[in-house]
Amino acid sequence: MQQTDSEKKESRFIFPAWANYLLPALALMGIGAATYLPAFVGLGFSAKTLNVGYAPKQPVPFSHAVHAGNLGIDCRYCHTSVEDAAFAAIPPTQTCMNCHEKVLPDSAKIQPVRESALTGKPIEWIKVHNLADYVYFNHSAHVTRGVSCVECHGRVDQMETVTQVQPMSMSWCLDCHRKPENALRPADKVTDLTWQPPDGDQRKIGLALKEKLNIHDPAYMTACSTCHR
Repeated sequence: MQQTDSEKKESRFIFPAWANYLLPALALMGIGAATYLPAFVGLGFSAKTLNVGYAPKQPVPFSHAVHAGNLGIDCRYCHTSVEDAAFAAIPPTQTCMNCHEKVLPDSAKIQPVRESALTGKPIEWIKVHNLADYVYFNHSAHVTRGVSCVECHGRVDQMETVTQVQPMSMSWCLDCHRKPENALRPADKVTDLTWQPPDGDQRKIGLALKEKLNIHDPAYMTACSTCHR
């Protein structure tokens, strides 16, 4: 049976009418990808999120080697919330001025601190250790159970400029969660960055503390929901 002109015209259209909307949708997706992918690669793989050795220049040349090392100031004097909260608080300007109103009050190095105290505008410190937004980390849960600052942050008491010394990767965290005895120490030694096991046997003291603190659930320690909530 021979097709009519109308039937021949309709047979030319292979795709349904809704397919006409695919082209602009694909164009928008292409524009979005051109913006998203460079940002994803640039931010996701930047030194700020991954690289050991990241040491940004801070607005004030604060030396942990002088304050935590030479002067022996306890980490908790400045980072007041590490034992009680998920985050380690950045000290307000007044904490600095508690000393520097009398100590080196005219030093050019702390001029931004004096300006901050006068204006009330906080110092914009640059965060060094950055975890992804989808990672839950609680400082107090670690510090109060005998995981020292040094395990994650290294010997900050020897650093003129704070530098990232650990990869902060998932596999790195899991290594510790699988064998916490390798990192545990007495709670009163957590901020003593020079502490070493008295007999040199970290595993022995770590296992004893693991038993005392009842850290015995490997399923919880390595469960996805422990760090991804």
